[in-house]
Amino acid sequence: MKEKVIVIGTNHAGTYAVRTMAKNYGDNLDIHTFDSNDNISFLGCGMALWVGNQIQKPDGLFYATPDILKSEGIKTFMEHEVVDVDFDNKKVVVKNKDGEFLEGYDKLVIAVGSWPNRPPIEGIDLDNVIYAKLYQHAQYAKKIIEDPSIKRVGIVGGGYIGIELVEAFKRSGKEAVLITDQNILNRYYDTEFTDEMTKNLKDNGIVVADYQKVEKFVGKDGKVKQIVTDKDSFDVDVVLMSVGFHANTKFLDKDKLEMDSRGVIVVNDHQETNIKDVYAIGDCAVNKNNVTHENQHIALATNAVRNGIIAAHNVGGTKLKMNGVQGSNAIHIYGLTMTSTGLSECVAKSLSYNVDSAIVTDTIRADFMPDNEDVTIKVVWDKDTLKILGAQIMSKEDITLAIHMFSLAIEVGYTIDKLATLDLFFLPHFNKPENFITKVGLLALEKILNY
Repeated sequence: MKEKVIVIGTNHAGTYAVRTMAKNYGDNLDIHTFDSNDNISFLGCGMALWVGNQIQKPDGLFYATPDILKSEGIKTFMEHEVVDVDFDNKKVVVKNKDGEFLEGYDKLVIAVGSWPNRPPIEGIDLDNVIYAKLYQHAQYAKKIIEDPSIKRVGIVGGGYIGIELVEAFKRSGKEAVLITDQNILNRYYDTEFTDEMTKNLKDNGIVVADYQKVEKFVGKDGKVKQIVTDKDSFDVDVVLMSVGFHANTKFLDKDKLEMDSRGVIVVNDHQETNIKDVYAIGDCAVNKNNVTHENQHIALATNAVRNGIIAAHNVGGTKLKMNGVQGSNAIHIYGLTMTSTGLSECVAKSLSYNVDSAIVTDTIRADFMPDNEDVTIKVVWDKDTLKILGAQIMSKEDITLAIHMFSLAIEVGYTIDKLATLDLFFLPHFNKPENFITKVGLLALEKILNY
């Protein structure tokens, strides 16, 4: 008899979980998935590309559909919301348009994701205060872009989504202001990099109001018309809120299921919770940070996908471990690419590491090559152990693959003294004999020889 598995939520983590189970363990598992939405696998990171007309259709932003899941033998229920879980009796309470019903399980995978934060700001309930998460949000943002009466857009939040969407609105001919209470991208980069991205945005006509706290939204006829900060005010027709996310776990019994103080589900390396036969994956679950060795809420699609694969194999009986995360990420705005992994120097210092760093700006290829661009790289390490803590790279050319090497270096505990003599290839079309990675390694080596 097949073991019955229920997966709650079918976006990135849930989709990969059910498809991995169906492909590898379909003969032994009876797989059910319930999702409150009417679509799955929406790549929110591509929202800005569609809104900003850099791609013409949203079709490619979905890599799976409910029909695909059904064709693979997965019992798929859309617009079915799980509103409660009875962990003691292994049952979920499911709500749909016809009412509620109970569904039993042998094993449960919680993949309910996250939801945009909604801070208690006066006027936040006004019309045209919108969010960025679901495909429906992207559709509404696209509708705004095509409305000629919408001329001014304010984006609150200086993270990746906020910056990508402020570019998209500006590319579509709207006046755009980005408001953040700190400097932009401060979780991922040091000021040498954030200053360049701020300049890049301003050079392309975007107003950047950093270090400003939003105090209220002012409306007229029920619609938002102005953002008031502690330093200024900005006339707008639409406000897009992008001030982070929280785990979508309020319906779960925190007295039974272990969560951290923010409601993020605690799991081990196999994605198992403290309750037998219950797993959690994606944005609603913690990940072990390989730098700090502590559990952290790092809501990235790449982490969700890996969580889903790991949980699927463990549910199916194959013991597979999650390797932990470095928080590797990248952004590409008006031709400027920035990528990072691990800790920035600023964050490392705030966590009381004994930090040192090296930063180098150089051309990517040999100087005699006609096509060339500058690249800036910064590497951060612990002076006590010499272990690499983080890296940041910036260029107008695609240098993003280099960050994967630093991500792996952090995961395996690579030390900065080895970077200067690392075996790297040379070909004039792509780099120099002493390329930017080698140069930052040599600069780091000079520093540590003087400790």
